[in-house]
Amino acid sequence: MGATDDDLACFRGRFVVLGVTGGIAAYKAVELCRRLVDAGAHVAPVLTKAATRFIGTATFDALASEPASTALLGGAEPIPHTRLGQSADLVLVAPATARLIGAYAAGISSDLLGATLLATTAPVVVAPAMHTEMWRHPAVQENLATLRRRGVSVVEPEQGRLAGGDVGEGRLAPPEVILASAAAALGGGPFHGLKVVVSAGGTREAIDPVRYLSNRSSGKQGYALAEAARRGGAAVVLVTTVERAAPPGVEVVAVESAEELRAAMLAAAADADIVVMAAAVADFRPKAPAETKLKRADGLPELVLEPTPDVLSELVERRPVGQVVVGFAAETDDPLGNGARKLAAKGVDLLVVNDVSRRDAGFAADDNEVTILSAEGARAVPLAPKLAVAEAVLAAALERRTRLAGRG
Repeated sequence: MGATDDDLACFRGRFVVLGVTGGIAAYKAVELCRRLVDAGAHVAPVLTKAATRFIGTATFDALASEPASTALLGGAEPIPHTRLGQSADLVLVAPATARLIGAYAAGISSDLLGATLLATTAPVVVAPAMHTEMWRHPAVQENLATLRRRGVSVVEPEQGRLAGGDVGEGRLAPPEVILASAAAALGGGPFHGLKVVVSAGGTREAIDPVRYLSNRSSGKQGYALAEAARRGGAAVVLVTTVERAAPPGVEVVAVESAEELRAAMLAAAADADIVVMAAAVADFRPKAPAETKLKRADGLPELVLEPTPDVLSELVERRPVGQVVVGFAAETDDPLGNGARKLAAKGVDLLVVNDVSRRDAGFAADDNEVTILSAEGARAVPLAPKLAVAEAVLAAALERRTRLAGRG
């Protein structure tokens, strides 16, 4: 989800440290610098020694709000990192190399940029860029997970052309995506001031203390929705049945059963602006779960099922004026026909339909292909990473909310 001129208004008067590290994508930081200055930010560039092998300081001197800094020691300022760290409203590192990510995660301050990162309490956004093999290396991913746990926003790279003619993951995210994440970290973005509640995963309905009924939902799409909403500046509550690392800044409510999910969603949605029911809620549960583990030696148990609460319908019934409710329909046959019937039956504002019989999309996959249904018609979202699908769903929800506000 890219940043518009209105979204960038949050940078006006803000002090932004722009860190640039030594990768081929360093030249793209010039465009970030220019756009931040145009938005009214005071931009202080900090280049690593390796960065100057790819892009000169003179370029940043000409465009930024103050000359580029490169040295921790020996410059005009005796302790430049504390001045930068304490003054910053935001530290944005783009591109961020594997070296920088590892040093930051380990708390190593061997240069000015590393020391500034450790000397600031401001929000930090890092936009990695590197070759695919480096990006996928377990050490890099573990370091990024560490940074995320500490509240650092990570703008994941995209697929594309890399240095040396290679193609794959690791290409620096586009400037508008990086700026949108930076705006969200500052409290700007298209969802600034809004509360978004998202559910994720498949519920577990106990058969006995060991076994349960569930489904194949991994929660990936729900987590992508939470991340996209947070990047867009929303206050996000994620009600989830799965144990996954949550995006930074997202409030997590852990649940297991449909009844627990119902209670958590109704509580969180009471004052929400947008509610997205991405969780795959079990339709049935054992009527009388066994109190002790069922034994094979005791013979085949009789499993009597009963319906679980219809959480989506209850959310629609209880929604306050102006709230947008988005439902999901995981279908294996006639997806659009079944989706249209569910849209009418549930009364949701939007229904996201996906064909979970496919192996390249839906449950457990990293990509998804959906159709967003509403009273106004259908909008197809082609096969794409789940974060991109999440952005499309949230954009449609925001459009719906704007229309509702206009009618009010």
